[in-house]
Amino acid sequence: MIYITGDTHGDMNRIVRFCERMETSQEDIMIILGDVGLNYYGDSRDRRNKEKVANLPITLFCIHGNHERRPTTIVEYKLQEWNGGKVWVEEAYPNILFAKDGEIYDIAGMKTIVIGGAYSVDKFYRLSKGYNWFEDEQPSDEIKVYVEKQLSNNDWNVDVVLSHTVPYDYRPVDLFLSMIDQSTVDESTELWLGEIEKKLDYKWWYAGHYHTSRVRDKVQIMFEDIEEFLHRKLDYQ
Repeated sequence: MIYITGDTHGDMNRIVRFCERMETSQEDIMIILGDVGLNYYGDSRDRRNKEKVANLPITLFCIHGNHERRPTTIVEYKLQEWNGGKVWVEEAYPNILFAKDGEIYDIAGMKTIVIGGAYSVDKFYRLSKGYNWFEDEQPSDEIKVYVEKQLSNNDWNVDVVLSHTVPYDYRPVDLFLSMIDQSTVDESTELWLGEIEKKLDYKWWYAGHYHTSRVRDKVQIMFEDIEEFLHRKLDYQ
């Protein structure tokens, strides 16, 4: 089975409980929509968390968020083929897969593109407190070119999009933090995704990032809920 959930930020307890309840195996897949938190600290704390996950009876398929290092910056990660695309994997943790942005995978027979990254609205707070902030949190120009090339090669037609943030028109503006001056927020990724969404022929779009759960049109934001992949799409149709 293939399941999907939102940000975990290094807290894998709900994944552990889910595996116990559902009696999963490493043939089962859990998609995490960014801010997984397994590459946050860059030290032994990450390794301890990965060791815990490596012992779980499930395979994680992780999207890059904004509060974590990119696998490209970690020497232990190597690219390998998976379900028609490339993923980043550490030899020590073969059941923890990180998607490569712009890759198109066959997931449950669905043509699925991954587009990770977002802006951290708490960037300046993090910097002032000495917390981790990652300069490459948003998609680079190189990534954007690759994503658009992949979509063009597929006639702008995929079944599913897995992203961390959402297209601009789908931002949950009612949840924006009042203490943050929105004019200082870099929404270039959301604007770019908005351009993609308008051109793209797709069946369903999943995102995380906003720590809420809601569905509007064919765009679903997830947080702590865990669902079977494409469960709601089938209901929607």
